[in-house]
Amino acid sequence: MSPILESHHFRLTNQFTTSFTSSRKTQAFNSNYHYYVTFNINKSSLQSSLQQVNTSVVRLDHVPKRSSLSHKIKEDNGKLFDALPHVRRLSEFRNDELKGKVVLVRFDSNVLLREKQDRHAKMFIAACSTIKYVHEAGAKVILMSSWSSKTYSTDTVSACLSSILKLKVVPMKSFRGYEQLKMESSPTASIFLLENLYIYKEDVANCSKFSEQLCAGVDIFINDAFFQTHKTLASTVGVTSFCNVSIAGFLFEQGLVQLKKAFGTKKSPFIAMVGGGNLVDKAGAVRYLVSVVDGLILVGNMAFQIMQALGLPVPKKLVETGAFKEAVKIIQLAKSRNISILFPKDFWCLNNNHLKEPELVPAHSILEGWSPVALGPNSLDEITAFLSKSKKIVWIGPVKFGSSTHDSNGTSKLAKLVGKLSEGNCDVTVVGNMACEALMGESSSSSSCNIIESASVVWEFLKGRNLPGLMALDRGYPYSIDWHAIYDDPRRPLLVDIGSGNGLFLFGMASKRKDMNFLGLEMNGKLVKRCLETVHQSGIKNGYFIETNATSTFHSIVSSYPGKLVLASIQCPNPDFNRSEHRWKMVQRFLIEAIADLLSSNGKVFLQSDIEDVALRMKQQFLKYGNQKFIVDHQHEWLTENPFGVESDWERHVLQRGLPMYRLMLSKLIK
Repeated sequence: MSPILESHHFRLTNQFTTSFTSSRKTQAFNSNYHYYVTFNINKSSLQSSLQQVNTSVVRLDHVPKRSSLSHKIKEDNGKLFDALPHVRRLSEFRNDELKGKVVLVRFDSNVLLREKQDRHAKMFIAACSTIKYVHEAGAKVILMSSWSSKTYSTDTVSACLSSILKLKVVPMKSFRGYEQLKMESSPTASIFLLENLYIYKEDVANCSKFSEQLCAGVDIFINDAFFQTHKTLASTVGVTSFCNVSIAGFLFEQGLVQLKKAFGTKKSPFIAMVGGGNLVDKAGAVRYLVSVVDGLILVGNMAFQIMQALGLPVPKKLVETGAFKEAVKIIQLAKSRNISILFPKDFWCLNNNHLKEPELVPAHSILEGWSPVALGPNSLDEITAFLSKSKKIVWIGPVKFGSSTHDSNGTSKLAKLVGKLSEGNCDVTVVGNMACEALMGESSSSSSCNIIESASVVWEFLKGRNLPGLMALDRGYPYSIDWHAIYDDPRRPLLVDIGSGNGLFLFGMASKRKDMNFLGLEMNGKLVKRCLETVHQSGIKNGYFIETNATSTFHSIVSSYPGKLVLASIQCPNPDFNRSEHRWKMVQRFLIEAIADLLSSNGKVFLQSDIEDVALRMKQQFLKYGNQKFIVDHQHEWLTENPFGVESDWERHVLQRGLPMYRLMLSKLIK
């Protein structure tokens, strides 16, 4: 390299580089291909910059090389995030489970009510399908949502929804009891719209009384507002405490699929292009991206924070307070993984005092009083070369600097590029309103991209935080069960013990009755692990245990069993007397309906508790919600003896103390 060129370009070798070599795992990148930052400075200035960078490298030595991230990918039926629990979905519900029920649907007004509506878009179709599916199943549907436009009254929105759905939507003026008389006088399957939640502060405050008021008379809650899941609202979180069943609608389910498609599939090289600013708030998310991608491109104000952490000159007004430490952590993590970080080489800048045409300025030469407004041509060329080698791209955030609207066609060029790449063998996800609008406006290939218009949910997820609206929903069982691998003969009659604990009852029954199969459903993973170890060590072939919340997964698990369910038992559920709202969580209406549905004719339900109130409530719940399928199988109120001659672990503990047990047996009527 000539002395002249040497004064304009440098590589930070041995210690660190301004952009890092490509990952060794990525064959598509040339291992000798490096990126550089251009400087129009003399040698003394160059040495000063090197000293600054070396100083920051010393600080890097004190930063852990591994970031503590909560995201792990589990190989099972595709790539699923542990941080995204498998929730119960409307797509798993049969029509007869909805018929005659009152169903509350939290829909997304941003999807259904926007002025420029693409009615062929997947999100729009999914949102409509949720409402139509529930309505056509014979349920009474209550819709609720929040819309900020004051021009939309409840009457206006109900008329708009009626036009969209081709179904009559009736506006309601009150929450309390949903104007029960109006509902009762309406046809069996009707759709009602509640008032705008936007005007109620109780929704944002997740007010418990307001949540209960919303759920008056409701059987099933459906959350179909996926892009509100990062918020804790009464209409998405609070209501789940007062509904028997809380599930995800079709649009919500599609949002989960989009999130998994963006970050849960492995394809290399994987490049993330991140725009916008506020690195302090998004640092955890950026670190997660650096931990999984093969290269990171910064096309917003975050780039200046990385540059400053590397010791490169950055105008003070472009530096975020508190961002230096976070930028150093990101740099160190990228260094430890040997991945590339690419930030702009040049910018179009405006003089704040003389608003003339923007001038092209190298990244290192932005003077005080000048503001970057768009990416320069060299930056765009370098980004294009970087992206063109990728097989997977996530573009999140706008290509935007400050509040300027000036672009110099940089955003449109990148939109056209990623659109073109999506037509080939490259998976493209675009996140955020501005990025999505750019893609849809400039590329005819947007239909082949994974488009997520709301970035808030994605940022929160990437930070490793739980999504409140998602976590509030009932859990589903995510795996298919190979019954032939579990039991010698899966056609034998089945007994299911709900809340099987240490498994004492099931192990005793499995030893006593070789003609039956026994299944324990237990939430405590440690207990299930110990029980399965005992099953393996003893060679039991007619007993098994599954870690799950049976209240919500009983139907999905047991319905696939090849033989007949002849007995279900619930023994000594543990009520939490300190939290009245959770006291009876275990024996819920949906569990009872599932047992009644799957239990064979003349099948039995065995209930027992050492607390009389608990046993009485279980009895009342089964008789109330069992669809008139159950009768008490004995004349006396309680059974004096255990009919199986096999004790559960807690039952043995109670009897050893000389205390009573309250037992009863129910039979399913033969019809």
